[in-house]
Amino acid sequence: MGVITKKPDLNDPVLRAKLAKGMGHNYYGEPAWPNDLLYIFPVVILGTIACNVGLAVLEPSMIGEPADPFATPLEILPEWYFFPVFQILRTVPNKLLGVLLMVSVPAGLLTVPFLENVNKFQNPFRRPVATTVFLIGTAVALWLGIGATLPIDKSLTLGLFQIQIDLEILREGGVLRMYLVRHTSKLILLDTSF
Repeated sequence: MGVITKKPDLNDPVLRAKLAKGMGHNYYGEPAWPNDLLYIFPVVILGTIACNVGLAVLEPSMIGEPADPFATPLEILPEWYFFPVFQILRTVPNKLLGVLLMVSVPAGLLTVPFLENVNKFQNPFRRPVATTVFLIGTAVALWLGIGATLPIDKSLTLGLFQIQIDLEILREGGVLRMYLVRHTSKLILLDTSF
C-alpha cells in the first residue's frame, strides 16, 4: 500500500507569496518527525520536570495544620475554579434555578464554537462575535469568582458600594450606629433610639 503525499507546487505564485510571508507552514513546513518530536519535545518536557523538581527542592510548600474532623470551618468554600458557579448557586434564591444556571455554564461553553464557525479567520480581531462572547464571559467569571470569596451581602457588588451605605448610615444615625451596624451580625436587635 502506497503513501499519498501532497507535494507543493513551488512554481505557483500564490503559494510562493504565502511561503514568503510565513503562511502555509501548516501545509508545507518542516516535518514533525524527527525535528520536533525528537529534538524539541524532550527538551521542553525534561526542562519542565527539572523546573518543578528544582522548585520543590528549593522552596517546598508546607502542608499546614492537620485536619480536625470535629471542628467545622466557619465557611466552606470549593476549589478556586468552582468559585463562579458556587457564587451562582449561592446568590440565586431558588435552588432549582441555581442548578439550571450552573448547568447552563458548560452548555454555553459547548455552543461557543458554533457561534461563528463560518468565519475562516483565526485572528480574534476578525471574529467579533466569538471575541465578544469570550471577553464578556471572562469578565463575568472573574466577577463571580471574586464575589464568591466575599460575604454574601457584599458578593454581588464586590463591596464597592460600602462607602455609600456608610454615608447613609452616618446621615441617619451617627457614628455609633455605623459602628454597631458594621460590627454586629444581628441587625434585628439593633436599637435605633439613640
